[in-house]
Amino acid sequence: MNENYDDDLDYQRAAEERRIRRQKRRRRERNMKLAFFAVLLLLLAAAVFLFYQLVLKKDSLSAGSGNSGTVQTGNPSGTGQPDIIIGTEGSGDTGTEEALQPSGSGDSTEAASVTGETEAETKDQSASSDTEQILAQADLLAKGYDYDGAMELLKTIPDYEAMTAVTQAISEYQTAKDSCVAVDVNTVPHIFYHSLINDTSAAFNVSVLGQSAVDGMNAWMTTVEEFDKITQQMYDNGYVFVRLRDLVVETTDENGTVHFEPNTQLMLPPNKKAVVLSVDDLSYYHSYEAASYPDKLVLDENGDVKCHYVKTDGTEEVGDFDVVPRLNTFLKEHPDGAYKGARGLIALTGYNGVFGYRTDTDYRDKANLMSDQAKWLEEHPDFDFDADVAEAVKIADALKEEGWEFASHTWGHLSVTNKTADQLKTDNEKWVNTVQNIVGPVDTIIFAHGNDLGDWTGYSSDNEKYAYFNSAGYHFFCNVDSSQPYWVQITDSYVRQGRIDLDGYQLYQSSQGLTTVLDNMFLASQVFDTDRPTPVVANGEA
Repeated sequence: MNENYDDDLDYQRAAEERRIRRQKRRRRERNMKLAFFAVLLLLLAAAVFLFYQLVLKKDSLSAGSGNSGTVQTGNPSGTGQPDIIIGTEGSGDTGTEEALQPSGSGDSTEAASVTGETEAETKDQSASSDTEQILAQADLLAKGYDYDGAMELLKTIPDYEAMTAVTQAISEYQTAKDSCVAVDVNTVPHIFYHSLINDTSAAFNVSVLGQSAVDGMNAWMTTVEEFDKITQQMYDNGYVFVRLRDLVVETTDENGTVHFEPNTQLMLPPNKKAVVLSVDDLSYYHSYEAASYPDKLVLDENGDVKCHYVKTDGTEEVGDFDVVPRLNTFLKEHPDGAYKGARGLIALTGYNGVFGYRTDTDYRDKANLMSDQAKWLEEHPDFDFDADVAEAVKIADALKEEGWEFASHTWGHLSVTNKTADQLKTDNEKWVNTVQNIVGPVDTIIFAHGNDLGDWTGYSSDNEKYAYFNSAGYHFFCNVDSSQPYWVQITDSYVRQGRIDLDGYQLYQSSQGLTTVLDNMFLASQVFDTDRPTPVVANGEA
């Protein structure tokens, strides 16, 4: 009897041990399942963030989203519940407490290994995304003909030699660079605009503006429709915007004297042609108000320069209503239309302020005011001079960031041929104090009214006006010359270029076959706005 009892007891103990082993085995199986589902969740999270990065073009996966890699088998739900405890039943054991956690469990090794693999995969995906971004940046540089910059950028990618897409791009950029030819910098045209007409019915309204003002708007200005057609046709014909300073190599000797020589390394594909652009009088004068122009430049929610426009019906809009934002938008869509991000020169006067902000000290001091200035101040009793200056500085900085450069147009829009050197000096000092303080130092002067300091033979050291401007730091000079497709003069001490006015008068003359100066760039007969009064007559001075 005792022997049978002992056998039964041994049998029960063995059965109990088998039951405990089964419990442990089931526990391990649960652990494995929990670890497996945790890894799946991590992989799903990584996939979601990768999709967000690639499709929505975010810079990178957030630092903790794909790399946390922690598998919590004891508390997978994150609810704060205690770890599951499993003890033996009826064995006399006080209870073996085994928390279902990767650390302290012999079954956690596999989960940790899978998690490590997931982290590695996420890092690989992030690296791949970074490579794609660099490839896109390099492509943008190459479209702007900066092939060296594009190749140098690609070579910053770790182990780029082992990446087919990268090495292939480098090869393509090198081939494109090798196919480029030097631009003949002595044959580069320079075109320019004033502010664009958005509302022809207002700009050409004789009953409101008077005949003389309408004739002036018709002769000097370009409509939005004309600008868009010109820009597209010139792009289609292979024209690429370059900077005036791209035409030369500038050096400074040990005495601080600046020297220039033609740039033989301005390279473009053989089917491309260089052109320089400038924009005059970007001040939004009071005299423009009745003709329905934008009233100032502003920054939109993305920090891009746009125009603020109060239409004739009183509605306000922010958008591409003038040359600067309109060209910016076009070149963002067609980056191969500009050499290394070039835009153009903005020639500024100062007497009405700049960019539509009343930044001249006469507004602050209420001195020497013209009638339209005094009227404007009466209509704006809350005018804050310092605030306008601060806003204008923001606009100037944003314009420079976008690739635009600045030039003096003289403070008072003076005709340099009709002024003495002393008068020009006084005017330039005003420009420095009220415009240069906003846009920064400049070395370019674009003469108002199309005038110049001398004839086509060049400036001489005994030219008192030239000597003054040279001493004031001006080395690039531009006039207006629409008699020929281009005119460039590069000397050791200065650079000079003639500009072609793309305005109503020039477009009308060309559309009527009275001049051929524009024919190489675009067809004026396809551009000319039929809303213009005709004939377009020369009126006043541009």
